[in-house]
Amino acid sequence: MRVLSQTDFNGIWQGLMIKDGFKNEQASILFADFKITKGVVEGKTRDEIFNTDQYAVKKIKGTCKNNEIKFNQYVIEKKKNSSKTNWCNIEADLFYNDSTGYLEGRYTSTDCKRNTGKIILYRSKASFSATDTSSLSHSWFKPFVNDLKKGYNAPMIRDEERKNFQFEPIYFDHDQSEIKPEYNDFLIKMTRVVDGHTDLRIKVTGHTDADGSDAYNIELSKRRAQALIDFFVAHGLSKDRIQIDFKGESAPIDNNSTPEGKQHNRRVDFSFI
Repeated sequence: MRVLSQTDFNGIWQGLMIKDGFKNEQASILFADFKITKGVVEGKTRDEIFNTDQYAVKKIKGTCKNNEIKFNQYVIEKKKNSSKTNWCNIEADLFYNDSTGYLEGRYTSTDCKRNTGKIILYRSKASFSATDTSSLSHSWFKPFVNDLKKGYNAPMIRDEERKNFQFEPIYFDHDQSEIKPEYNDFLIKMTRVVDGHTDLRIKVTGHTDADGSDAYNIELSKRRAQALIDFFVAHGLSKDRIQIDFKGESAPIDNNSTPEGKQHNRRVDFSFI
């Protein structure tokens, strides 16, 4: 874990509050509106129960130092609950992991026995609601739980990974469509970038050198593109997130009169769409 300069935590964070002994799928929802001045934390949190309209808005106070936030919930300002709901105030100690983009740590209830667990939050684009109407539907909950299961970073970090991703072609041996093992790490990284953005797809374009007939090379470039589809699907990417094209020998990037040039032309290219 790398620790950089003090992170600005002001603003809205959202995520899960998972009681010890419970699965992420059973977590409650937590929004935090941090207002931090000279290391003093004030603001509010909003606890919600997934797939219900039950919530509690609470005042918080605490401290922030060296990328660590400690806060207590101490007043319930507004709430909506059922006869079975018991809103517990907590004290939390959270640390920011700049590699993953998550603010995470432990909590302990200050007024409910045997209520401890963990919290994991990420920076939110939602607004904070202190009314009966939540500012955000719960449609993000299950995808977020799935992201955690896959070990994905927070959305802010994934956006940077997408923005900075460097495409590279992968190359094939003569008359072959098998993917060389040396490309596996690069392709897995690309798979995770695409899978981590619901609005993103990938285009795969197969190519060949000029050896062989046009018809044969079209089919060979198709097999090369198909090999990439098979790889992506095998590593968890939905087939409908992939588009293929195959151009045979019609789009060379190098001279087909040399062995080196032919090797450069026996390739698959990628782009995000």
